[in-house]
Amino acid sequence: MIATMETTTLTGAPEIPVIELAQPLPGFPGRERFALVQVDDDGVLCSLASLDDPGLRFLVVPPAPFFPDYSPEVDESVLGELGSTSVDDLVVLCVLTAGDSLASTTANLAAPVVLDTRTHRAVQVVLDDPGLSVATPLLA
Repeated sequence: MIATMETTTLTGAPEIPVIELAQPLPGFPGRERFALVQVDDDGVLCSLASLDDPGLRFLVVPPAPFFPDYSPEVDESVLGELGSTSVDDLVVLCVLTAGDSLASTTANLAAPVVLDTRTHRAVQVVLDDPGLSVATPLLA
């Protein structure tokens, strides 16, 4: 069974002190504990800051403000990995690649991070959709 995920902003989401990755992000073995830190006042731009490697962080955004039609489908096995009991507890985050300006910044829509706000567990999910890019311009 596949669950379609609603994408929302992080505003109003409970504070998440520590996030445990169910699997390390590709290329970053041993980095499984992160803090989600709000970077802007609107709760749109955040960073996933590694608690295992103080110099490592990833900029992330909820896709809704930039890609309102984006609704990734994840396999139910992902819900099991996260210990999720409801898709209502899930938040989708897109990892950004910062450019020289906002106009050259891209978002990875092909492999979002799915976070369960109840269990504080997350996983990066590679979606089976060839139409999604790892470098989608953030601004159209």
